Amino acid sequence: MQTPRVSIITVNYNQAEVTYALLDSIRLQDYPNVQTIVVDNASKENPLPELALRYPEVLALRSEENLGFAGGNNLALPHATGQYLFFVNNDAEITPGCLQTLVDCFEQHPDAGLISPLLLYHPEKSGREDLIQYAGMTPVSTITGRNETIGEKQTDAGQYAQPVQTAYAHGAAMMMPAPVLEAVGPMFDNFFLYYEELDWGERVRRAGYTIWVEPRARVYHKESLTVGKMGGLKTYFLNRNRVLFMRRNHGGPRHLLFLAYWYLVVTPKNVLQYLIRGDTENLRAFLLSLWWHINPNADNRYEAVRNKAMLATTPIVNPKPASVAHK
Repeated sequence: MQTPRVSIITVNYNQAEVTYALLDSIRLQDYPNVQTIVVDNASKENPLPELALRYPEVLALRSEENLGFAGGNNLALPHATGQYLFFVNNDAEITPGCLQTLVDCFEQHPDAGLISPLLLYHPEKSGREDLIQYAGMTPVSTITGRNETIGEKQTDAGQYAQPVQTAYAHGAAMMMPAPVLEAVGPMFDNFFLYYEELDWGERVRRAGYTIWVEPRARVYHKESLTVGKMGGLKTYFLNRNRVLFMRRNHGGPRHLLFLAYWYLVVTPKNVLQYLIRGDTENLRAFLLSLWWHINPNADNRYEAVRNKAMLATTPIVNPKPASVAHK
């Protein structure tokens, strides 16, 4: 029986050397049937010529606009030929045997719609090789709109050894069978940044599939352990999309409970904190995120970034010639 093909999809944005490290780790896989697709999300310097020279086996696509997380991944979909699609952040590195272990997990659990590996912080960020970032997620609370990552910052001592069902896959590394993608559709790119994979997980479960974490497959992720300064763009989309996620996935009385919590607790708390700190950038971004839900057609600089990206994603629906380097 032929080994199922796995299409690995990653998005690069101004991090060519980081992406090359991921591609090096893919080359170390002993899985015999792999397609690798790199989408460049409008980096300042076009990496496609260098990438084609260094990795001739890679299909490289370039968008002239930053499409965001979902849009960048979605741009690759018309080109993916795998029976399984593995979406992985460009700042990750895949350990040997990871692909085969994930494919085996799907074969053992035919109702699985998404599977993530165990994610560990990369040693260059944590100084060690055994610090867990993700071993699953809890469901999002219908009141607060928040959830927790299981295992985060725990030492890997073998406590997560077998595949288990979880509420959500992790966007840094998640595999989906092509028939499931056809059934549920791609990630909703209206989010642009944040909450895309959580929304996708909700849709996967509503379609009757399960979501798993397979700890025997491992990926190192170079995400920093420390939270950097919240800029306006991040503040805007985190808050805009938290409300949007709840609106899309928790309607009726549950949504009313969330809105009461949001406007009576979260909003005054955040506004007061920004005022005390004199943080006008994030205060403005937060208020604009609230206003978007009242008037989604209102113009602001954050929506301008997303709208520009949305216009550039039309090739996903009706593919047009794209900037492509090698196949």
